[in-house]
Amino acid sequence: MTPFFIYTLITIISLLTLKFILITTKKLKNLPPGPLSIPIIGNIHQLKHPLHRTLYNLSQKYGQVFSLRFGSRLVVVVSSPSIVHECFTKNDTILANRPPLLAGKHIGYNYTAVTVAPYGDHWRNVRRIISLDVLSTHRLNSFLGIRKDEILRLLQSLARSSRDGFAKVELKSKFSEMTFNTIMRMISGKRYYGEDCDVSDKEGAKEFRELIKEMISLAGSSNPGEFVGIFRWFDYGDYEKKLKRISRRFDGFLQGLIDEHRRKKESMNTMIDHLLNLQESQPEYYTDQIIKGIVLMLSSLLWTYEYSV
Repeated sequence: MTPFFIYTLITIISLLTLKFILITTKKLKNLPPGPLSIPIIGNIHQLKHPLHRTLYNLSQKYGQVFSLRFGSRLVVVVSSPSIVHECFTKNDTILANRPPLLAGKHIGYNYTAVTVAPYGDHWRNVRRIISLDVLSTHRLNSFLGIRKDEILRLLQSLARSSRDGFAKVELKSKFSEMTFNTIMRMISGKRYYGEDCDVSDKEGAKEFRELIKEMISLAGSSNPGEFVGIFRWFDYGDYEKKLKRISRRFDGFLQGLIDEHRRKKESMNTMIDHLLNLQESQPEYYTDQIIKGIVLMLSSLLWTYEYSV
């Protein structure tokens, strides 16, 4: 390329960039105050660990509501309980949507799972199903026996560990197994964790544990492509490729569970069986995809618990 062409190209790109900055600044002129951001990366360079200390220090300088740029994404940080209450009570519908991240596209069934779906008719319909048919007081009370049984199994395990005297026990894994098995028995009637998981489904239990572990790893990782667009062009770290692979595997696993319960047609007290019964009378509301999305939402409770303990 000739120098004249290169200089012309640089000038055009610079003018377009300046125009974009001016338009963006004009549109966002009413934003809360915040530190000056750097083009492309925004304020990411200022996010030092521990993060809560960094945000606290920024709130002391810019106030209880301030703006940050995570690459190309705008973030508003609220550190006042009264303002948080106002955001999620008076203005909850305005702030109901979540950013369209790649995990929501590939794992969340193209943003149709309730945890990642945009606010609207579909979200309200799935939320209604979850409130009435999955997590209602009546439905949860019907699983009381499962919860009691899993607690009893935990106590028996602890008793066995200390039957010859005092013993040091690593409780995190035991609490995780109890929580995971409780939720999965409510969903599918099967235990997937621990030494006494369902003997008849060892391979399925192993596959599920591997899937959950990989999904936790991907969902909890920070993907630069979500914030800096240029990284997404060439799939930095093969992140989207990994998401597509795990989403296919997890979808196949969930569909296998649904098909198994549909074939057996047992009168089991599981969430999948209850939703399949409703599917027979209202197939347009209780599609396989919606059922899988609900199971995905309940499985995400496992991820939340895994990170909180």
